[in-house]
Amino acid sequence: MKIIRSEEKYRNSLFYVTEQVAVSPDGFEIKRAIVGHRGSAVMMAVDDKNRILLVKQFRLPVGKDIWELPAGRLDEGETPLKAAKRELKEETGYRAKKWQKMVEFFPSPGYVAEKMTIYLATELASGEAQPMEDERIETGWFTAKQMEELIQRGAIVDGKTMIGLFTWQKYFRGKKA
Repeated sequence: MKIIRSEEKYRNSLFYVTEQVAVSPDGFEIKRAIVGHRGSAVMMAVDDKNRILLVKQFRLPVGKDIWELPAGRLDEGETPLKAAKRELKEETGYRAKKWQKMVEFFPSPGYVAEKMTIYLATELASGEAQPMEDERIETGWFTAKQMEELIQRGAIVDGKTMIGLFTWQKYFRGKKA
């Protein structure tokens, strides 16, 4: 497929929307509206008791407060790891000595060009959170079992949080970085 047309329709500080047309060598054509995004870093902070740090905040599209892994958008020119370190400190006050990339994924590749990168953050030190003006964040520590129960009850509805938990349980839990 080759993109033959791309026209920006909307832009704000978080994302932009383009209409794109792509065509294959045999003439098959696809037209889509695409939400462009710099990408996000997600932090899975795990303490020495194997508890996972979640944040609770109001999410306007969901219409309620939800528990989720801390995350944030990459600033211009910022690597996902640099963003992860900055966001963990801003949202929770915690810093980590050890960082390990767990997984990268696209949460909705049918129309959103946002790549999320989840990092495992360990050997934590607490500090004072510095949330942005439009953020009201509560933090809490949860075991994997508690998170599974919250997922089953529909209390954790965030995809990145589920992916982070299940990836950690399968590939990272109990392993040294």
